Amino acid sequence: MREQLEAIQAEALERISQTEDMKELQDIKVTYLGKKGSLTGVLRGMGKLSKEERPVVGEIANKVRESITAALDEKNEKLEQLQLEEQLEAETIDVTLPGRPVKVGGAHLLSSIVQELEDLFIGMGYEVREGPEVETDFYNFEALNLPKNHPARDMQDTFYITNELLLRTHTSPVQARTMQEYKGEKPVKMICPGKVYRRDTDDATHSHQFTQIEGLYVDKNVRMSDLKGTLDTFAKKMFGEDREIRLRPSFFPFTEPSVEMDISCKVCNGEGCSVCKGTGWIEILGGGMVHPKVLEMGGYDPEVYSGFAFGMGPERIAMLKYGVNDIRQFYTNDIRFLKQYHKA
Repeated sequence: MREQLEAIQAEALERISQTEDMKELQDIKVTYLGKKGSLTGVLRGMGKLSKEERPVVGEIANKVRESITAALDEKNEKLEQLQLEEQLEAETIDVTLPGRPVKVGGAHLLSSIVQELEDLFIGMGYEVREGPEVETDFYNFEALNLPKNHPARDMQDTFYITNELLLRTHTSPVQARTMQEYKGEKPVKMICPGKVYRRDTDDATHSHQFTQIEGLYVDKNVRMSDLKGTLDTFAKKMFGEDREIRLRPSFFPFTEPSVEMDISCKVCNGEGCSVCKGTGWIEILGGGMVHPKVLEMGGYDPEVYSGFAFGMGPERIAMLKYGVNDIRQFYTNDIRFLKQYHKA
């Protein structure tokens, strides 16, 4: 049995020294030290030995096991180190190579315009308010002096969900909601940017979905001159200090009197060109003094309070400010177009 153990040891150590494969090393371990391995098989025959031989053979067997185990551990460590070195060699990174440029995005042109307008009006004491895009007929129309069957409803071709629910056609409902929230107890000075929806045929100047920013100022002794001063400040900040404005009479159901505002053409400086169609002026927004019925619906006494409101489209402003000739370019996600307006 001594000879068998020594033969197993010699054979195992030889195989361990020759192998260069982790899987094969594991197979060697099972072959000699496993439950059905060579060494285990020999040890099972120790019951046939005399009492005097058993301790001697047992000691030899333990030394053989320890020898094989130590050789396996040493070889395993060596193979793991070689495997790691090969992996590191294969995954070597040349730190002297130039880095790959990271493309940095930027704000969409319309988002930039909205942010610029918000900053402007916040600086003038306005707060920014928001409201739902799915609106009720009451807030979208009735609270703004547009009762059922009012002919002026035809001015805004509407997406109806039910008889009483619709996609808002303007952001004016936010103004009505804000006035009702304040219950006629304090002044209102707010703007409300957001998306609006109208049944329109998409072309270079129209879209079924677009953006609006409307403003409302309600307080005691608010005059038309206050509206003109506010709009003049807006025009000069957005289009340049040399811009001039003019107000023309118009009609909106929720304001009386109502006006449309033009700015002097920046291409010809008011002299007349193809851009302004020879007039020297370009229409930019609408506004007026809040109708007394709208004030009443909002909980304000028109004998005590007055106010003005205005509405503008960021798409229209962007088109005039940057010379964009097709509103659809804002929505087609053409990176070549959008990246021209990224701000550093």
